Amino acid sequence: MLPRKVPAMEVIARETSSSSPVEGKVVSSTRREVDEIVESSSATHGVDPLLVRSVMQVESNFNPNALSPKGAMGLMQLMPATARQLGVTNAFDVRQNIEGGVKFLRYLKSKFNDDRLVLAAYNAGEAAVKRHGWIPPYPETIDYVYKVGKRYGESKRLQAPVVAAKPADVVQPKIQQVVDSQGRIHIGMP
Repeated sequence: MLPRKVPAMEVIARETSSSSPVEGKVVSSTRREVDEIVESSSATHGVDPLLVRSVMQVESNFNPNALSPKGAMGLMQLMPATARQLGVTNAFDVRQNIEGGVKFLRYLKSKFNDDRLVLAAYNAGEAAVKRHGWIPPYPETIDYVYKVGKRYGESKRLQAPVVAAKPADVVQPKIQQVVDSQGRIHIGMP
């Protein structure tokens, strides 16, 4: 997904390296643990946790053991080369996978100032977005950006504050119409 050497990515990878289980070992996690990791990593890297969850749902439907036919691994479907650049030694380790995916989203946000392009680059690669100057015309990428964007928008709407309804006990004043002796109509409140 990324060019071979990206110094900024190497810096990002060094920022939050952590010890990990043996490569390839699947570490099980509960949804609550996943949410806690998403919240923590999102706060650390300045990425909206709703965006992270939206990517995760479309990428793997929250399956930490997901493996795509192209080799993408884990919850956020990290490609092996991208995982290495992000300092992820075990892409099936939930914490490492989420941390790597969030760092990658932050990196892409620093390159593209539009969430649609960030999502397109996450799916098709940074080079493809740069080459096309917009979302690459690949059906898979167009569909991906739509699905994640839709889920992200729905999540944001659900988290928006609810506007309180007008209380039922508030009585609206009645407007009265009166015709005087000269036939003029007067409108007012009683």
